[in-house]
Amino acid sequence: MPETRLPTRTLYNADCPVCNAEICHYADYAEGEALPLAFDDLNSTDLAAWGVTEDEAARLLHVLHEGRLYKGLDAFLILWEQMPRYRWMARIGRLPVIRPLASAAYTHILARIIYTRHVRRRAKRQAQPLG
Repeated sequence: MPETRLPTRTLYNADCPVCNAEICHYADYAEGEALPLAFDDLNSTDLAAWGVTEDEAARLLHVLHEGRLYKGLDAFLILWEQMPRYRWMARIGRLPVIRPLASAAYTHILARIIYTRHVRRRAKRQAQPLG
């Protein structure tokens, strides 16, 4: 009987130009290689099924792999490990000196900047008059 492996699922914000560009690149690569990866836009996905709020989903990347939810740098590491072309990035990201620095940089600097821009885009969209 063939193995039926659930795809590794990535939850991302397609409204974010940075997130969308990066995840679309991974999705194209995964499709071309027939990798068991799926990508869910937080804006059109049932977030209750993920067990996260919209705010939590917009703040950090989330990956569901083998029934476990990962977020932040850990989500990237899991995602990269599933793609042969990017496994080297996961290996470097897991190095004892690199991991805490990369995690802190992503969580406290990069993700914060991206999230702040997300909040501004939403506020600007909501402030626009209808019609």
